[in-house]
Amino acid sequence: MELNLSPQFKERINQFIQSQSKNSSDENKSYLSHRYKCSKCKDLTFIIEGKEVIPCKCKEEKDTENIYASSGISGELVNKSFDNFNYAYDLQIMDAFNTAKNYAKYFNSIKNTKNNSIIFMGSEGCGKTHLSLAIANNLINRGIYVVYMSCVDDMKILKRSIKKREDYINAIDRYKEAQVLILDDLFRFNVSDIELEIISDIINYRYINSKPMIINSEKSMKDICDIDESVGNIISQICKKRNVEIKVNRLGSKVYG
Repeated sequence: MELNLSPQFKERINQFIQSQSKNSSDENKSYLSHRYKCSKCKDLTFIIEGKEVIPCKCKEEKDTENIYASSGISGELVNKSFDNFNYAYDLQIMDAFNTAKNYAKYFNSIKNTKNNSIIFMGSEGCGKTHLSLAIANNLINRGIYVVYMSCVDDMKILKRSIKKREDYINAIDRYKEAQVLILDDLFRFNVSDIELEIISDIINYRYINSKPMIINSEKSMKDICDIDESVGNIISQICKKRNVEIKVNRLGSKVYG
C-alpha cells in the first residue's frame, strides 16, 4: 500500500536519506584512514594500475623506517645532518665537513673498493660524531643499511655474550655483516685484550670483505697504531685520503655533543 504523501514531505525524506548516506561514507573513509597508515595503497606499498604494479610513495618512507629500526640509531642521533652542522668557524672544520659530504655523495662509486671508509679523529666535542651520523643518516635516507656500534656501550654487550659462543656469534655478526658500520668512540678508554680481540675481529672481517666503515675516535692514527699496529694499518688503508684529524675545538670548549 502506497502512502499518500505530499511532494514537500517526500523531498524532505529524500534529503534525509542522502545526508545519512554521506555520513556513512565519511565515517567509512575515516575508519579506513585510521586503520591504514597509507589509505592510498592500504599499506601494501604498491598500487595496481591496469596491468602495472607501481610503488606507492609511502614505500620509501617505510623502507627508511625499517632501516632505522635495525640500525641502532635513534633519538637525537637521527637528527644529525649536514644541514645542522656548524662548519663556518674554522677552515679545518670546513675541510672535515667537505670530506664527509663528498664521502656520502660518492659512496656508491667507492663502496666495493678497499678504500671505502672514513675516520674522524679529535677531542670530545669537535664534531666527529655529528659528521659520522650525518653521513649515516644521509645513506639511510637513500635506502642503504647502516648499523651503529658504540665501542663503549655495545662493547659491554658483546663482552657479556662471549661466554656463550652461539650468542657471541649472533651478536658480533650484526656488526660484521652490516652494509655500512659506524664505529663510534674507537679505543676511547684503556682497551682490554678481549675488547681488542673483538674490535680486530670486526675490522679484519670487514676489510677482507670490502665492507665500508665510518669510524671516529679521540685517538690519533699514531695512538691507534700503538694500541694495535694491525688495526691501525687496516684503518689507514681503507680510509686513505679520508683520514680526518680535527685539532681545533673553539679554545678548548665543547662544540658538539
